[in-house]
Amino acid sequence: MASESSPLLAYRLLGEEGVALPANGAGGPGGASARKLSTFLGVVVPTVLSMFSIVVFLRIGFVVGHAGLLQALAMLLVAYFILALTVLSVCAIATNGAVQGGGAYCILQHRWTGAWPQWLLPAAPVWPLHRLQQQYPEGQLGRILLAGYAEDYTTGAVMNFASVFAVLFNGCTGIMAGANMSGELKDPSRAIPLGTIVAVAYTFFVYVLLFFLSSFTCDRTLLQEDYGFFRAISLWPPLVLIGIYATALSASMSSLIGASRILHALARDDLFGVILAPAKVVSRGGNPWAAVLYSWGLVQLVLLAGKLNTLAAVVTVFYLVAYAAVDLSCLSLEWASAPNFRPTFSLFSWHTCLLGVASCLLMMFLISPGAAGGSLLLMGLLAALLTARGGPSSWGYVSQALLFHQVRKYLLRLDVRKDHVKFWRPQLLLLVGNPRGALPLLRLANQLKKGGLYVLGHVTLGDLDSLPSDPVQPQYGAWLSLVDRAQVKAFVDLTLSPSVRQGAQHLLRISGLGGMKPNTLVLGFYDDAPPQDHFLTDPAFSEPADSTREGSSPALSTLFPPPRAPGSPRALNPQDYVATVADALKMNKNVVLARASGALPPERLSRGSGGTSQLHHVDVWPLNLLRPRGGPGYVDVCGLFLLQMATILGMVPAWHSARLRIFLCLGPREAPGAAEGRLRALLSQLRIRAEVQEVVWGEGAGAGEPEAEEEGDFVNSGRGDAEAEALARSANALVRAQQGRGTGGGPGGPEGGDAEGPITALTFLYLPRPPADPARYPRYLALLETLTRDLGPTLLVHGVTPVTCTDL
Repeated sequence: MASESSPLLAYRLLGEEGVALPANGAGGPGGASARKLSTFLGVVVPTVLSMFSIVVFLRIGFVVGHAGLLQALAMLLVAYFILALTVLSVCAIATNGAVQGGGAYCILQHRWTGAWPQWLLPAAPVWPLHRLQQQYPEGQLGRILLAGYAEDYTTGAVMNFASVFAVLFNGCTGIMAGANMSGELKDPSRAIPLGTIVAVAYTFFVYVLLFFLSSFTCDRTLLQEDYGFFRAISLWPPLVLIGIYATALSASMSSLIGASRILHALARDDLFGVILAPAKVVSRGGNPWAAVLYSWGLVQLVLLAGKLNTLAAVVTVFYLVAYAAVDLSCLSLEWASAPNFRPTFSLFSWHTCLLGVASCLLMMFLISPGAAGGSLLLMGLLAALLTARGGPSSWGYVSQALLFHQVRKYLLRLDVRKDHVKFWRPQLLLLVGNPRGALPLLRLANQLKKGGLYVLGHVTLGDLDSLPSDPVQPQYGAWLSLVDRAQVKAFVDLTLSPSVRQGAQHLLRISGLGGMKPNTLVLGFYDDAPPQDHFLTDPAFSEPADSTREGSSPALSTLFPPPRAPGSPRALNPQDYVATVADALKMNKNVVLARASGALPPERLSRGSGGTSQLHHVDVWPLNLLRPRGGPGYVDVCGLFLLQMATILGMVPAWHSARLRIFLCLGPREAPGAAEGRLRALLSQLRIRAEVQEVVWGEGAGAGEPEAEEEGDFVNSGRGDAEAEALARSANALVRAQQGRGTGGGPGGPEGGDAEGPITALTFLYLPRPPADPARYPRYLALLETLTRDLGPTLLVHGVTPVTCTDL
């Protein structure tokens, strides 16, 4: 078979790093600069010799005899049409940068196990010369215009257009032999396109000439039944025999050496682990002799097929896969519109690339549907294996460029003016101080996003004017490693600011892009609980990082500081914490405050189905419990936002088995049942499945008094601290009491009881709006602390945007 990866052995081979090596494999001093080849010697000659394999001597008659002159020319045109499209792609890629040793592997980073030789042939009967002279008198023109497909005497199979084309196409390969010589050329950018096109045109002309001469001078039976018919009609028959042995030796050796170089490159990059490990061994001069032996062994396995025509279809399909990969790579680069893709060869477009891919795929299935399907399946398995193992970090992934191009295009089409409540989804910005103590919250927020935007934000305190360089940029690697190890789908956004509050304002304003911007701020609760180091207990972080994989990083424990010691100063004071909440609400952002997320059941934070023998409740209180009187709080925007967030959490597989309970707070004068019916009707319209429980709230707490200003809660009222504290403690006791009640197993929960009954895994509470007077911020935070004390994992939620819709 013609060589796809290297020129003839008589020419110097490219070394591992593109350095030229002598033919004997030893690397002498000054070898790289001793010879600089011209376009003719460096590209035209290797490409022509690679394309003119043994097919010229032993398969011209086979093709013309079975297909006839007209169909043979049609096959040749189809083959060279595919080659021409691929040549354009090869020239474009080759002139966009230097091509190192390894052929198509280093051009495209597509991996092939090597080229399969076609020079070992089955024994073929040779017609005696005197019989040919008697039957076909050196003046008789046996014109063969139409097809006459017959049985192949070596395989016993009846030939057809596809099987004959498969044999012919083997003689048209080798177009990348010149590109492999880029390190030896005086002017690669000019030599590769010019030399390859000249070689392809020259071989096409020779093939056409041989087709005409064979059809005009030989009988069909001779062409079909004697592969060595050239000896009988040659002026000097030994010349044909010499040519057969010379092309067989040169093609086989160049294919073997070229395949070994590709195999060595595969082993060197450790793509398939121990399978190709022996191919890494090289001599002192850099010759990969182990890869040569490895390739030779693979060749022997291929030769067990016994017949060239049996291998022709499979080999041709693999060549077409390689050519389709070349065209696809060039097409991807062209579609990605990367500024650095500017080849000096410009006689191509995405139309030629796409047509090349389509032509290769079409011919693959016409030649052998089974081999085509098998080859594509094999390529898919190899691609999946490479994706799982991770490729070398030095590769450039065109998929990233394509994704960037497409994402930018669709972001421009994502018009915020066309937002509709029917398609609302939470887009979260989680502010994290130290991820060691926020790992459970980080995973809970990942569950709440429901396919929306999720941004991890961090504020580094400092002033750039007083620093020699930006301290934020070096931190991105650690945070991205955190996202990978935690297995969350989040972006990372870091900023530098003199205060956490100002940094939070920056992130709320500039995080995201276009229509993908955070609409909800998530914060951990501000209390005196000592921070925990979840890195020490989480399996994903306690295990050492795998340093053999791409993108591996040192242990994250070395990238983030230890948790804050109890009693040590904080980066954020209570005043700024509440002010940050108020800032987010002023910016029309929803706010979620998470307390005790570290106590969440581990199975509920997993990526699986959350199957567990323990039954859990998710409790929702859609009424402001710091309001002294009951009322229809479940129908306001904030109450509906609580319902929406709790429902979203229930859609996560890990929370499927948890029961959603909604507590309806009744005023002291409200009759039971009426409000529950209205709520159930609303839940039915919102397609929310939940258990509704009525509780009396507000009796003896300000009954008969006018509601407070603004929202009517104690936070914004001018009432005494003692009365507000009493109401918060009363609300806390009410919630705790309901946590200990289950519908299926009697009392249980944090205060004892039946441990086997359902317990509350997470509680959603209505978050009152912070007071307008900043002086009352500490009192506001103290009331929230009292309200949520000992409730276990709790989310305080305040929604400012409509998120539910009853329309389809």
